[in-house]
Amino acid sequence: MAWSIAQVARMSKVTSRTLRHYDDIGLLPPAYTDDSGRRFYERTHLVRLQQILVLRELGLGLDKITEVLSGATDQVDALRLHRKWLLEEADRLGRLAETVARTIEHMAGGIKMSVEQMFSGFEVDSEQARRLAKEAEERWGDTARQAHERVKGWSKEKWAAVNQQGADATAKLAELAKEGAPVDDPRVLDAVAGHHAWLRNHWEPNAESYTGLGKLYAEDERFRTQYEAILPGFAEYLRDAMAAYAQARLS
Repeated sequence: MAWSIAQVARMSKVTSRTLRHYDDIGLLPPAYTDDSGRRFYERTHLVRLQQILVLRELGLGLDKITEVLSGATDQVDALRLHRKWLLEEADRLGRLAETVARTIEHMAGGIKMSVEQMFSGFEVDSEQARRLAKEAEERWGDTARQAHERVKGWSKEKWAAVNQQGADATAKLAELAKEGAPVDDPRVLDAVAGHHAWLRNHWEPNAESYTGLGKLYAEDERFRTQYEAILPGFAEYLRDAMAAYAQARLS
């Protein structure tokens, strides 16, 4: 039995455009193509597509997925490594949940929170930085290529200082968002400059990649949940502020 590309797209929630791209790069060729050029897939191809989607969910890029599925990389070892990443992410999300719970108590008048407590769980470690840089590179080009080299020798103190820089920039932007300041307000642009400067510790975002990262913050649940926990609507505010900054100061 074979399924057309439209049927596979509907079943898997993967767009036909993505399936065609997978074919073009040799990751998922169809079983055959009919006279009109339509691609058709058999059950073995659906199993391979499932593997691709699982590996994508685990954070692998398409080049790495190709290696894994071709047998160049041991699949079990790859899954073990990414299980470790998932457990680390689960731990971080647990700390974020605790942060949100404390914030709820704080807003209800029960406790006082320090700025550090407000941003517990938002820390970026070397592995997270590498994965984010890799994702940025895949999405927007090679602007993130040197990220791993930049951070691989950092001490714990350096990581703490850089994380504090990011927390300070985010806190300032949250204050302005709560105030209702327009995203093109000079104060907002100056605050975004602090966020951009923090990010430059990891990789060098240009106008396109910085705007794209803002969209990622608003659309990707990994990031959206974090920013919405600070202030409802903050993910979209940050996206728009980053776009305004990119247009005003990076173009």
